[in-house]
Amino acid sequence: MMRVDGLAKNPLIRLLLLAMIALVALPAQAERIRELASFGGVRDNVLVGYGLVVGLDNTGDQTTQAPFTGQSLSNMLSQLGITVPPGTNMQLRNVAAAMVTADLPPFSRPGQRIDVTVSSVGNARSLRGGTLLMTPLKGADGDTYAIAQGSLLVGGAGAQAGGSSVQINQQASGRIVGGAMVEREVPLDLGANGGVLDLELNEADFGTAQRVVSAINAEFGRPVAAARNGRVIALDGPQSANSRVNFMARVENVQVTPTESLPRVVLNSRTGSIVLNGNVTLRQAAVAHGNLSIVIDTEVGVSQPNPFTGGETVVVRDTEISVEQQPGTLKVVEGADLMEVVDALNTLGASPADLMSILEALKAAGSLRAELEII
Repeated sequence: MMRVDGLAKNPLIRLLLLAMIALVALPAQAERIRELASFGGVRDNVLVGYGLVVGLDNTGDQTTQAPFTGQSLSNMLSQLGITVPPGTNMQLRNVAAAMVTADLPPFSRPGQRIDVTVSSVGNARSLRGGTLLMTPLKGADGDTYAIAQGSLLVGGAGAQAGGSSVQINQQASGRIVGGAMVEREVPLDLGANGGVLDLELNEADFGTAQRVVSAINAEFGRPVAAARNGRVIALDGPQSANSRVNFMARVENVQVTPTESLPRVVLNSRTGSIVLNGNVTLRQAAVAHGNLSIVIDTEVGVSQPNPFTGGETVVVRDTEISVEQQPGTLKVVEGADLMEVVDALNTLGASPADLMSILEALKAAGSLRAELEII
């Protein structure tokens, strides 16, 4: 897909667009199945935990505004055999409460290390130089699958003095490479249903599913694949684990030519970007475009009273408001390929914000032959 900010008007950009369109016009190339699909159940699992970061240089949480930090430290100290008298006001500027997140890869085994991300949940100014204490990481089922601990690596930096401060990047979060050790594996039994494996396409498409089934059956010389719907394909795999791994590896390397993607126009309302793919076309339509401008001009003057009159000098504001509308001409737009669509929209001379409204109107009128997606 190509990104067009306000659509290309520069000759060099137009030349680049032509080169890209030439590539889009080429026949779709074959891709390996591993780039188009994945096996059901073979996925990451998210883990989350709550812990304490200690060793901060007076940049931790303020307990008056984040009381849960003091409560957490008191609970941890009690587990270590240290009793904190009730009502003790602990000034914990070197401690910060944090949430710890991680992705548990498939087939992870106990003893394997994974990376974790530590993010402050209180009002700590920085986690730089801190150490995360032992934190259990739990899955969606509430069971603990890993234990995290270690020194944080924070990419940001900052300094403050005399009421002034400067900061580079974010300091309220950091990473620990290999900071968690897997304690429990996620049960995954591939082929438990009589050796049947589910192959799930990344994008549902009946045409691509049919091509994948045909390519796999041609590779093995027998019907081992059958489509259940536009996304899921059932594979008749071997019973033994070693043979199943070889079977899955062979399936992943089968070459398949996917069907062409649907015509689509993506509008980003926040940045004003417009993205078109090479299949977008325009049926003939007439569009009138004009801009409304409102000008507010304020002149400031001073009213000076005559001498010895007892009057006061006052500031007088003279405001003039004018409304101008540039005439919009009715223009015909039409395009059979991406470059023609770009040229047709360029003739309107509209800004990206105006083009969004025009494209929405063209879609409503049935002229824009593409899906319109607004993000």
